[in-house]
Amino acid sequence: MILRRASGAVLVALAGLVVFAGPASAHTELVSSSPAEGASLATAPAQIQLTFGEPVTLPPDPLRVVGRDGARWQIGTPSVAGGVVTVPVTPVGGAQAYSATWKVIAKDGDNVTGILHFTLTAPATATTTAAGPTATTSATPAVADPAAVDTTTGIPGWVWVLVAVAAVLAAGVVLVRVLKGPKR
Repeated sequence: MILRRASGAVLVALAGLVVFAGPASAHTELVSSSPAEGASLATAPAQIQLTFGEPVTLPPDPLRVVGRDGARWQIGTPSVAGGVVTVPVTPVGGAQAYSATWKVIAKDGDNVTGILHFTLTAPATATTTAAGPTATTSATPAVADPAAVDTTTGIPGWVWVLVAVAAVLAAGVVLVRVLKGPKR
């Protein structure tokens, strides 16, 4: 009888944790971007703009744009206004697919990363844009650092909390059974 009540309480607690912990622990998400994900562009953009669902802050080196051939774009000084990040860029490279790897810091302090893919249908020309004298990345073609690109989505923190609570509760049920002894 006690075991049935304990099992019922465990199920109610787990259901409550799933219902209430998910939305409260969610990180900000990329709402839109310019250029858009998967866009094909005839001319290179002068800036990359990322819009998030909540205000963000920027870590050092928040954006890297690299072509399929390793050509790395020059990055100007980024600015952030609430959830909108704007980064001036100076394109380098031919007509090809590019990946813009970004990272921001969410309101709760966690790092959020992602990759924006777009394609230039004509060679990039540095005269179409100007990142200014604050550019920090070399225009020399270079191979992208694979460690700097986070392609995993990861598991949300609330899932780990749920697993830990379930493990503790399961251990408690086992302990109650052991202490209660065998049925007669």
